[in-house]
Amino acid sequence: MSDSFGDSLSITAATVDPALLDLPWSIPLEQWTAEHIAALPKGISRHVVRFANLSGYVVAVKETSTDLAQREYDMLRTLQRMDVPCVEPVAVISGRLDENGAELATVLVTRHLRFSLPYRALFSQTLRPDTATRLADALALLLVRLHVIGFFWGDVSLSNTLFRRDAGAFAAYLVDAETGKLYSGGLSKGQRENDLEVARVNIAGELMDLAAGGHVDEDLDPLVTSERIVSQYRMLWNELMGRETFASSERWRINERVDRLNALGFDIEELSIRTGAGGNEVVIQPKVVDAGHHTRRLLRLTGLDAEENQARRLLNDLDQWSHAFGRADMDEEMAAHEWVAGVFEPVVRSIPRDLRGKLEPAEVFHQVLEHRWFMSQRQNRDVPLAEALNSYVDEILRHRRDEAALLEPLTGSITTPVRVSQGPDDWRTTV
Repeated sequence: MSDSFGDSLSITAATVDPALLDLPWSIPLEQWTAEHIAALPKGISRHVVRFANLSGYVVAVKETSTDLAQREYDMLRTLQRMDVPCVEPVAVISGRLDENGAELATVLVTRHLRFSLPYRALFSQTLRPDTATRLADALALLLVRLHVIGFFWGDVSLSNTLFRRDAGAFAAYLVDAETGKLYSGGLSKGQRENDLEVARVNIAGELMDLAAGGHVDEDLDPLVTSERIVSQYRMLWNELMGRETFASSERWRINERVDRLNALGFDIEELSIRTGAGGNEVVIQPKVVDAGHHTRRLLRLTGLDAEENQARRLLNDLDQWSHAFGRADMDEEMAAHEWVAGVFEPVVRSIPRDLRGKLEPAEVFHQVLEHRWFMSQRQNRDVPLAEALNSYVDEILRHRRDEAALLEPLTGSITTPVRVSQGPDDWRTTV
């Protein structure tokens, strides 16, 4: 839908938010003041980018050409329909004029992804090797997902990606689709290798830039880390798309292949199986693979929407709870409903209101479970969940920065510790 306002301003959007009209479109982005800018960490961009508050959420505004803005808007909408992790396009705004009537650049408006961070915001002093490795792994997985659907990125880099915490790992989201193109017939090996080489070179350069500024651990090797995305990509691609041949007496390996793909977070919609060599061997090859195996199962059972590794961790806790409390033979969805109402939601509700912007609920629950495990190991006893939750809130969560939007904290603000109440029959004493 395209709407024109005033003599020149034109807004193209699926649904126009009237609050868009309140932003100062007659002023170049680089001159926007703090009145309109949201204090969010920015990645590196070839364009001028500003974050702005809009109707209770935050948007990213990027100046570019009209053709590129419309192309990227359309591409992001297509990728969203294909369930690809990417930012949500909001609008294209063209026909901007300054107070003297001079033309200003067209802008692309996208919705800021809550709890996401550019890679430069994922370290406070120095970037550790294990963090850099997890970023490379997340980007490799994103690149594989894009290539599976036939998307050629053309400008793969850490700067063009946002990251969300995912139960000890990271989940990567595509931010800049300006150079991307979707091929209905899939990508050639040359196109995939081109994206992979661009990724390797860009990541090495980005990490070298951080190293030059003294922002990486001395043990981090930018070249080794950049090669990591190549090896991780090849492993994933081969596991997802590679042919596998084995003796017909080893047909159990078909289920083993499916289990490995599920463990990686992928579902198989179609599996090609054929016999050969007089029936003495079997050849299998996945045809269509969808990511989000654990995410979809968690959503189906509980209605909770989480990243893949978070979903895996929550499902593991659900399974352990079911066996520990005699729910293993109960209908799976009924058991899941009890677990959400009796375990997950009470933990989330127990987080003090002023700390709920620190991390998203699924990540908090995962970290509470991790904290409980470490406490139990240190103290050589089973620590009740309530005790672990209190300890986690006071010792860890309270000292984290907010990641919902990463706004600057108020100077001198102090939060008084809040203990989690625990009655004689409190559910957390036995969970």
